[in-house]
Amino acid sequence: MKNGIVATALQTIQLEAKSIADLAGFLDPSFPDAIELLNNCKGRLVFSGIGKSALIAQKIVATLNSTGTPSLFMHAADAIHGDLGVVQKDDIVLILSKSGESPEIKALVPYIKNFGNKLIAVVGNTSSYLANEADFILNTTVSSEACPNNLAPTSSTTAQLVMGDVIAVCLMQLKGFTSADFGKYHPGGNLGKRLFLKVADVTSQDCKPAVSPSTKLKDVIVEITKNRMGTAVVLNNEHQIVGIITDGDLRRMLEKTVQIETVTAADIMSSTPQVIDHQTLAVEAIDKMKQNEISQLVVTKEGNYYGILHIHELIKEGLI
Repeated sequence: MKNGIVATALQTIQLEAKSIADLAGFLDPSFPDAIELLNNCKGRLVFSGIGKSALIAQKIVATLNSTGTPSLFMHAADAIHGDLGVVQKDDIVLILSKSGESPEIKALVPYIKNFGNKLIAVVGNTSSYLANEADFILNTTVSSEACPNNLAPTSSTTAQLVMGDVIAVCLMQLKGFTSADFGKYHPGGNLGKRLFLKVADVTSQDCKPAVSPSTKLKDVIVEITKNRMGTAVVLNNEHQIVGIITDGDLRRMLEKTVQIETVTAADIMSSTPQVIDHQTLAVEAIDKMKQNEISQLVVTKEGNYYGILHIHELIKEGLI
């Protein structure tokens, strides 16, 4: 029984993988023209379909909207009962269908043509009614469904989904879509934080532990303890950053020094603190901490002391 389950799973994966691999052979000379048409669209990309193809169309719309290409979904059955009103003159319509012969598709296509909108068929039958009426064909033919009865949409919907990703990625490349652009459409959750959250957003202005080079050891400890940042920045008389003292520096000093009464901040500070500008992305601060094996960074604004960024703040934000 278990061996049979594994064999079925492997066969399903292999059949669907083949449906994806076969798409490479379907990218004919008209494919770049179809993508350029979509890229130059002055309206929206309107996707439609029926059944499982409609569900795939909705996923493609979601991908395109999140990658900078305005798109919407129109169910083929609802279109001829009023939803055709969403199609504007500058829109391009893409219809997904395995057979290209569904009654709903046949009813919809003439209206799209009468409106004068360009029509692209994402279709698994290049001899179908839909294919013959389309301005461009994106071929998603599959040799067989993964379904043991060769009936349930499995390989065919996988091919449609991948073709949708192909469209989205090609348009991203043509538009020069960057990670910063991506962040604009994904402001929520950890993804948005990684793309937008800056060091200043997680650096407290109310907690800026600082001492002077001549500050006595006891007062250095008080300053570090009071602010609970595990560190204190050493500033000279011009308020310039000249060093940093961490908990680790204190421990190492106590291990080596017997006479601590005369110890000052200048005696134990590190004169090369790791500094980061307040406008830097928080994820870059994480990388800098990892590279230097430290848990805090001195934050600056226009070269001046701005605050301390502790790794705990990055953990709270879910970035680590």
